[in-house]
Amino acid sequence: MSRILRRIAVTALFFLTINPVLAAADASEESENPIDVIGKVQDHHYLDVAGYHLYLPRILFVEGSAIPYVYGSTESAVTSGNFEELPDHSLVSTMGNDIVLDMSITSHLMYFWFGIILTLWITIAMARKYKKGTGRETEPSGWFQNLFEITFVFIRDDIARTNISENKYKKFVPYLFAVFVSITFMNLFGLLPWGVTATADITVTGILAAFTFFITQWNGSKDHWEHVFWFPGVPGWLRIILTPIEILGLFTKPFALAVRLFANMLSGKIMIICILGLIFIFAEYFNPAFGLGSSVLVVPLTVALYVLKAFVGVLQAYIFTLLSAVFIGMASDEHQHEEGQIEAHA
Repeated sequence: MSRILRRIAVTALFFLTINPVLAAADASEESENPIDVIGKVQDHHYLDVAGYHLYLPRILFVEGSAIPYVYGSTESAVTSGNFEELPDHSLVSTMGNDIVLDMSITSHLMYFWFGIILTLWITIAMARKYKKGTGRETEPSGWFQNLFEITFVFIRDDIARTNISENKYKKFVPYLFAVFVSITFMNLFGLLPWGVTATADITVTGILAAFTFFITQWNGSKDHWEHVFWFPGVPGWLRIILTPIEILGLFTKPFALAVRLFANMLSGKIMIICILGLIFIFAEYFNPAFGLGSSVLVVPLTVALYVLKAFVGVLQAYIFTLLSAVFIGMASDEHQHEEGQIEAHA
C-alpha cells in the first residue's frame, strides 16, 4: 500500500511540475529571452488544454455602435477586417472608432467561473445528500462528505460565529463558505497542468473584495453609520477630522483584501516560473549540459515551492474569509453609547 501511495505521489508531482516546465520552454521559443515571466502570468484570450490553445470569444463595443461585435476568436476578429491586432495582442478598430468596452472572455475569467461553478456543484450535491438524511439522520457517508462537513462547520463555528454576533452570524455563513471554497479552488487551479491562477489577477480579487464591501455596508447597523458620520460622544470640531478618515477606511479595507490575495498568488506564480526558468537561463548563457545539470537542484526546489504554494493557496482563502467575517461583524454589531460620554469623562 505504501509503495502505491509513493508512486501516486511521484506521478502527481511530475504533473504538477510539468506545467511551468512547458511554460518556460514555450517562452524560450517565442521570446529572445530564455524565459518570459510576464507573458506566462498575464491574462490571455485562450485556454491552454493539453498543450493546445482553445481560443475564447471576443466581444467588443465600438464607439458609435450600440450592438457589440462578437467573434469566436481574436483571429476571427482580425480576419473580418474590422479590427487589427497589435504586438501586445490587443485589438484596435480599423474603422476609426475607439473600442469603448471590451467584454471578451479571458482565461482568468474562465477559471473564475470554474471555481464558482465547482463550488455550486459540490454544495448542491451535498445539500441533496443531507436532504435525504445522509449526514443529518445518520453519519456522513464517505471521505468527501466528511471533508465537506468539517469545512462547513469550521467556517460556521470558528470564523462566522467567532467574529459576528450570535443573533446574526447564521445568515452570513453561506457567503463566507462560498468565498472560502471558491477562492481555494481558484488558488489551486494554477497548480494543475496548463492551469491558471485566477486570483493572480487584480480584477478578480477586486470583484471578490467588492462583494464583501457591499455585504458589509448593506448590513451595517445604525451604530456603524453613526461611527462613520456622527461619532457619539466626540466633540463637534473633532468630527470634521474623523469623518473623512472613517469614510476612507470603508474603502481601504476591501482594497487591502484585494491586494493581499492578488499579490500573494501572483508572487507565488512568478517565483515558480523564475526558479524553473533557471534551467533554461543556464542552458542559454552557458551550455545545455550545465542547464541540465542544474535541474538536479532546481526541480526538487520547485516541487517544494509547489507544496508551499498549495499551503499558501488555502491559507490566503482562509485569511480573505476571516477578514470578511471581521469586517461584517464590526459593521453589523450594535453598541450602546451615551451622548457626551467623552466630555463627561473629561
